[in-house]
Amino acid sequence: MSLTEDRTTPGEGRWPPARIVIAAAALVFAALTIVGALTAPYALLGFAVVAAAAWFAARGREEPRRLRQPAIVSEGGSDPLKAVVSGLPDPVIALDGEGRVLALNEPARSLAPALRQGEPVSLALRMPELIETIARAYARGEEQRVEYSERVPLDRRFETIVMPVKRQPNVGRPDLVLLTFHDLTPLRRVEEMRADFVANASHELRTPLAALSGFIETLQGSARDDAKARERFLAIMEEQARRMARLIDDLLSLSRIELNAHRRPDTPVDLAPIVRQVADGLETLARDRGVAVHVEAADGLTVPGDRDELVRVFENLVENALKYGASGKRVDITLGQGVSPEGEAEAQVSVRDYGPGIASEHVPRLTERFYRVDVRESRAQGGTGLGLALVKHILNHHRGRLSIESAPGAGASFTVHLPYPAAVDKAPIVQ
Repeated sequence: MSLTEDRTTPGEGRWPPARIVIAAAALVFAALTIVGALTAPYALLGFAVVAAAAWFAARGREEPRRLRQPAIVSEGGSDPLKAVVSGLPDPVIALDGEGRVLALNEPARSLAPALRQGEPVSLALRMPELIETIARAYARGEEQRVEYSERVPLDRRFETIVMPVKRQPNVGRPDLVLLTFHDLTPLRRVEEMRADFVANASHELRTPLAALSGFIETLQGSARDDAKARERFLAIMEEQARRMARLIDDLLSLSRIELNAHRRPDTPVDLAPIVRQVADGLETLARDRGVAVHVEAADGLTVPGDRDELVRVFENLVENALKYGASGKRVDITLGQGVSPEGEAEAQVSVRDYGPGIASEHVPRLTERFYRVDVRESRAQGGTGLGLALVKHILNHHRGRLSIESAPGAGASFTVHLPYPAAVDKAPIVQ
């Protein structure tokens, strides 16, 4: 494909003036022949000379204008380069030897709406590092890579591969450059989440481990023969060891749930026995906190699910209500049926406490790993910071969701929403 195109057609450009000259010459030489001023052979020779001169003169005037026009990829899609570029999934831009846009696909248009065919790429992509990389690829004739960030309209990061191409082997410099863009934003976010997770997990494990190490050194030293101090320190060490065990157990549970997230549980499970079992199992904690637990659950409401995972969900929610809403002296657990925003039937289990409530700015982040409204209070209650994150992942595994309603001084309500297909009622129920 040439970098320039002759966009003239027959009947345009050089042809109209040439035709006029040739027609006039034909009339003149015919008249001269008729009056006897020229013989027929000489008249034909003169006409041929004039016609050729007119044609070449017209072409000479037109050629510089054609050479100055940049190559524009036709919108009809007949150009092979455009056909190849348009079929690629990533944003791709093809540039000519002067840095003008020859072709681009729809992903590239979405990435940079200001791109125009036939215009310099620097007008639309105003990243100095990218423009410098394109120039370097032209000069060296080698593949170049560059990463750059965009802040507007969204915070994104891209890697651009700049590949110079020589379409004619004998050409000295590349006459075509292909720009391919890879969106690194999701990868960067995953890396940041992983780094944050490792840092938080390490911090949570380091705290009880430091306490254990300190008490062990004390028992080996000054408190070696102090029976009372030994008994008190051993009780604290036991609690710290349990805290580490809970944290490790939660981390393993999260890993296992994420590993099987694509496999939706399909065993029919009756929710009412699970809710009553959880309430009975936490009766001792409720009595120690002086909290009355009221359960309102009708039998026969079954959902497809994993019984052990659902037990873990309601244990976390009820235990949180007993610990952080104890000042309300009451926790209500309600099981019923409702309708999802999409109009589908769903089972709803609500755990309501009447404690101090949660400020609105914290509610959207409660299910984040290691997020706590009050770090000191959470650790004092034996929390790992992973309870609600586990709840969210288990419900995602079941294609369900968790909704939270709370306000300072008005308690908090955590509601589990699970799909409730009618077909489940016909299958054996796991209790």
